[in-house]
Amino acid sequence: MQIIPIFTTRGEHAAFYSNGYIFNSGGEWIGFVDTRNGYVYALDGEYVGYFAKDGRILRKRSMEEMPKRTPPAAPKRLALPTSVPLPPLIGDLGFDTIDVLEEMPERLHTLDSGDLKQDMD
Repeated sequence: MQIIPIFTTRGEHAAFYSNGYIFNSGGEWIGFVDTRNGYVYALDGEYVGYFAKDGRILRKRSMEEMPKRTPPAAPKRLALPTSVPLPPLIGDLGFDTIDVLEEMPERLHTLDSGDLKQDMD
């Protein structure tokens, strides 16, 4: 099982990718990738962006609504690597594209936070 670090445009390590799943830096599941087209979805099936060739999760600033996807079965918690390599040289983004993990990190959250969190009684 290969674990690929995901970096932001500023070169900060923000998440991991492994076998179609996206995990936060603590090893918790926060999203999944449709491996056919590289689209990234949150745990509730909402479209988040796309997995770019340079390893970032990007999104167009203005876009039409994308249909929801049914999430796959929850994976086991990721066993984190002891170290993360240095980020690759990453190019700037045009005005029409944003880095999701920099500008909209709340779109990728764990099951116990965000809109998926159950209310306390």
